[in-house]
Amino acid sequence: MNTKSLLQENLQLTRAAQLIRLGARLAVLESETTLSHERLVRLYREITGQSPSKGQLPYSTDWYTSWQPNIHASLYMNIHDSLDKSIALECLDLLANAWELYQAEARAMDAEPILTVTRAWRLVKFVESDMLCLTPCTRCGGRFITHSHEYGRGFPPFVCGLCEPPARAGKSKRSGAIH
Repeated sequence: MNTKSLLQENLQLTRAAQLIRLGARLAVLESETTLSHERLVRLYREITGQSPSKGQLPYSTDWYTSWQPNIHASLYMNIHDSLDKSIALECLDLLANAWELYQAEARAMDAEPILTVTRAWRLVKFVESDMLCLTPCTRCGGRFITHSHEYGRGFPPFVCGLCEPPARAGKSKRSGAIH
């Protein structure tokens, strides 16, 4: 193995380790690195002391557009876009940095972060594949996650869940509630 390949593998191991510490599922690591499944499982066990969760990632686009997850997903995606435009980062570094900033911002607003790093990764994939997008609210101008092509050319007008929360919004003591 040449020096360049060794450096590349070490960089991927470092990034995979960081994402494991942030709680990423194995499917994210397998998709975003060239490291073998066996190597990733060993790394996961070494870092967490347990085997990785099994099974497919069950997330659909609808989760991101429901009221409370939408607020968190929109916050994350706006941070992700802002970082992407301001500094050059590799995809995994961008994912991790944006997620850490999202966590800090959610906690600063006294809300428990409900978006996991795996859900953040899936969100980015949905946006990149044009299944979801950021749509400006016609009242506040903030950009929120919506299904792509749902609000074309401002019709129907999109009003975000902060400007027009659902009737029962904020009644729960559940974590992640915005106060």
